[in-house]
Amino acid sequence: MENFSCRISVMIRILLVVSLYFLDFGFLREVTSLGINYGQLGDNLLPPEKVLDLLSSLRLTRARIYDTNPQILTAFANSNVELIVTVENEMLAQLMDQEQALQWVNSHIKPYFPATRITGIAVGNEIITGADTTGLTANLVPAMVSIHGALAQLGLDSHIHVSTPNSLAVLAESYPPSAGSFKTEVYETMSQVLKFLSSTKAPFWINAYPYFAYKDNPNKISLDYVLFNPNSGMVDPYTHLHYDNMLYAQVDAVSFAIARMGYSGIEIRVSETGWPSKGDPSEVGATMENAAAYNRNLMRRQLQNEGTPWSPNMRLEVYLFALFNEDLKPGQTSERNYGLYRPDGTMCYNVGPFALSSSTTSTSTSTSTSTSTSTSISLTSSATKAATMEYQSLVYSLFVYLLTFHVFMRSRPF
Repeated sequence: MENFSCRISVMIRILLVVSLYFLDFGFLREVTSLGINYGQLGDNLLPPEKVLDLLSSLRLTRARIYDTNPQILTAFANSNVELIVTVENEMLAQLMDQEQALQWVNSHIKPYFPATRITGIAVGNEIITGADTTGLTANLVPAMVSIHGALAQLGLDSHIHVSTPNSLAVLAESYPPSAGSFKTEVYETMSQVLKFLSSTKAPFWINAYPYFAYKDNPNKISLDYVLFNPNSGMVDPYTHLHYDNMLYAQVDAVSFAIARMGYSGIEIRVSETGWPSKGDPSEVGATMENAAAYNRNLMRRQLQNEGTPWSPNMRLEVYLFALFNEDLKPGQTSERNYGLYRPDGTMCYNVGPFALSSSTTSTSTSTSTSTSTSTSISLTSSATKAATMEYQSLVYSLFVYLLTFHVFMRSRPF
């Protein structure tokens, strides 16, 4: 009888742990390492207040915008969303001046912080290139220094970091990851950027798109490898680390490039990554099926707070591109079709919160589901909230019941 009691006690403890997992860290938990890029180059975009509903439906608490739009900064006040704002490229020359930088922070950041949880300032976007035809590269680091100085003067530097998103094109080599190195023509500026990031403990931002690599070489690059689907992957011949997806390999290539510049301890974050759901005939792989697979698989990996093979204990922070299809963007068709949502808030395909919790949903299922979800919806409707509350109540009741039964069994004599 004593052995039976012990077995019952062990089973109850296991059930208690499982119920706690679903209550606090389960299917409905927020994806703390995943954010999304909120671009605004579209017709009739939803107002920022409605955008908050979309972020909530996706269980996302991080976003990045490409300006300091006062409507967005105001609407996001007193929400749980952490926000990265951006200094537009054309502003860099002006903000090299310390007084101008202080004025900019006073007018664009200070009035909204801390009610709006601004956590970072992206200075420009993909400024560093091999051929600096615009002259912006020379302005980059001085502007970063001036903005950080203004934040420090106002006592905000410990709350808001300053960095700059970089294109993966700054790398001369990225395969295998251990061969990662920067192009010689960007050495001088990159060295200054890394010195600044190291001294201010700010992250290195990289825009990484496995889609581009696949599009340029679909016959040699495995589609499953770039989509996070099950595949044999690749092994770095020097580190012997196994990679089952290209994004993590690209991030580790940046890590090695930074190390070759003599720096360590700088966190790498992915400022942009995504997959277009539509493209021109020449844009191989730009399909709704592939976009749904890439984004859904990435969100599932982020749900696990994974690190890369080279930095497995460092959670990789990723910002998905993008929240909306931006129909006013120039360029190829793909440029206007990276969004999870259309400008009016209808879903392009399903990667909602329940897709995060499903480990077996197939790509074909998501494609067919997207057809049925093409009408305008709000995943934070009263019905959804009621279902969520009912689920949490059920789990809580189960936890209380098991705990009570456990106490009863321990006190009962056998």
